[in-house]
Amino acid sequence: MHILLSLSIALLAGLMLSRLAKLLQLPAVTAYLITGILIGPYCLGAFGVKGLGFISMADIKSYSLLCDVALGFIAFSIGNEFRLSQLKKIGKQATVVGIFQAVVATLLVDACLIGLHFIIPEKLPLPAAITLGAIASATAPAATLMVVKQYKAKGPLTDILLPVVALDDAVGLILFAVSFGVAKALLSGVVDIVSILVNPLLEIVLSLGLGALMGFLFSWCERFFHSRSKRLAVSVGFVFLTIGLSMLKFEIGKVHIGFSSLLVCMMLGTIFCNICDFSEELMDRVDRWTAPLFVLFFVLSGAELELSVFTDIVIVLIGIVYIISRSAGKYTGAFLSAKWTKCDDNIVKYLGVTLLPQAGVALGMAIKSAELGLPIIANITLFAVLIYELVGPMLTKIALLKAGDINPEGKTSARHEHAKKKAEQSANQSQN
Repeated sequence: MHILLSLSIALLAGLMLSRLAKLLQLPAVTAYLITGILIGPYCLGAFGVKGLGFISMADIKSYSLLCDVALGFIAFSIGNEFRLSQLKKIGKQATVVGIFQAVVATLLVDACLIGLHFIIPEKLPLPAAITLGAIASATAPAATLMVVKQYKAKGPLTDILLPVVALDDAVGLILFAVSFGVAKALLSGVVDIVSILVNPLLEIVLSLGLGALMGFLFSWCERFFHSRSKRLAVSVGFVFLTIGLSMLKFEIGKVHIGFSSLLVCMMLGTIFCNICDFSEELMDRVDRWTAPLFVLFFVLSGAELELSVFTDIVIVLIGIVYIISRSAGKYTGAFLSAKWTKCDDNIVKYLGVTLLPQAGVALGMAIKSAELGLPIIANITLFAVLIYELVGPMLTKIALLKAGDINPEGKTSARHEHAKKKAEQSANQSQN
């Protein structure tokens, strides 16, 4: 009962608050995150009444499976953006921009935080500064995708944005693995090449391989069904299966064999949309099926944000330096690489702004960094995620609007579209 009450309140409250956000011209994602904060452990949940909110972080963690599934479907949707017909036009540009902006963000954050380390070494150890630089490379695909879908963004900026965000995940994994290995070496005095280079590269290759295999099986199975409802059921089943398989982990000596669920599901979507002739219609139906799931995911993400980080002034100051340097790195890296690859002027000016949101991947890296025994890494990441998740979607919307990828009039109401259709049918009948 408590689980159903909590989820229903989270879903309905998020939807109702999104109406208020619409009046304020804010993205719905921002409303969902704020809803999570309001019904989370620091607000409504603080009263300790089960079913009316999320009473603790442990309570929120109990819904982690739902979040894993939502991220899998988000990655699956992003895979739809890697159609060969589109990649022939922007593939080179997206690759160069995706790699360059991530590396520049990491280097700039590293430079600023290492400089800060020499000022306050007791508060910000060098291994923490280096690790945070790599975490800065990660961009949140979920928030970006939701803004694109909400406003039905379409244009040159949107075309390159989603492939860049997807590629950003793979680049971020490599940068984090290298930085994490260096940080461990600084703390222990032992350099481990396997953990620095072999494990991250193996994870990326195996993830893409598993996703490709599942994509071919998915496309083959779909051909046995002809009704839309059964094809949708097969699609959902395959995404579930792929997410489950991506959770497998093995250890062979020092070599760690694991998968990135984001990369696996992204490749699943990529293979499917390129070899299945009815993929566009099916992907559209999957997007509609997952709409409530995405709302719950963002509400839970908002509830999970640690507001307690604001109580430590040092964390706030370091967090501000991190946010400013990361934002500058993302924008500068995207600006220079887009200009170098001769992208559209709107892409050059606005792409960097759309790459600011940060959430799931960065938090995953922060959790992994707990092995270093430096809690400041998680605290700074949590602080940054809190700011970026509340401000990032709004900045993404503004950038897409200025680039002309969003209709200034906003989305058309489904109710109005239905009324318009009925009026047109009545007019046709009267004419006949």
